[in-house]
Amino acid sequence: MRLLPLVLPPIVLLLALPALAQERRSGLHDMARETQAMQQDDSRNPGMLWVLDGEALWQAAAGPAGNRCATCHGDAAVSMRGVAARYPAWDAATGAPIDLAGRIAQCRERRQGAPPLARESQGLLSLGAFVGQQSRGLPISPPADPRLDAARMEGAALYTKRRGQLDLSCAQCHDNNAGRRLAGSVIPQAHPTGYPLYRLEWQAVGSLQRRLRGCMTGVRAEPFAYGSAGYIAIELFLMSRAAGMPLETPAVRP
Repeated sequence: MRLLPLVLPPIVLLLALPALAQERRSGLHDMARETQAMQQDDSRNPGMLWVLDGEALWQAAAGPAGNRCATCHGDAAVSMRGVAARYPAWDAATGAPIDLAGRIAQCRERRQGAPPLARESQGLLSLGAFVGQQSRGLPISPPADPRLDAARMEGAALYTKRRGQLDLSCAQCHDNNAGRRLAGSVIPQAHPTGYPLYRLEWQAVGSLQRRLRGCMTGVRAEPFAYGSAGYIAIELFLMSRAAGMPLETPAVRP
């Protein structure tokens, strides 16, 4: 009997790109023991300050109606459990993918009538860290929604595209050279398991989009605007690439 060649859908081939030569590793495992201990102990993890701030915002009245996040969603430990593991997701209102930060900002503005929270603002990062922390330890579970496939494919293309004056792609560092050192630091596999996270370099909590902007400027490329479809597409691809890995929000990184 002649065996026919196995033909995989393009999206499956794209998701098979990472870690072909080695097991997937969170950036946690590439850090010094002292930094690992900082992340794993809530009393020492500086990202917990943003989580506590987010909890206060969850309970605080916002907008002219005086509604709170808790008014609609109740106990975040119950209603938000697993939510961060399923974003980005499809947004029917805009007919496009939306990330968790975008959903939080949209919810506050439309349902509470509150002023919009800007990207990388203290309030949005704090609420993102608080909501994300409710899913800590759960596996990343990207939605099996075919409406997301086009954006996920776009994210894969952006991840492998050379850019900037240094003519480098994300994949060249984080796939081809993961585990090696660059300027004394271990190059991670770029799994987005802990965002928003506290970065020692920033001395603050920041989003995945802030990190992506840093990489783009590092290769001397023009970064996208915060909240752009390009960043959300890359996150879709990265989250699918990290499917099954546990969330660590709020993670700590060097």
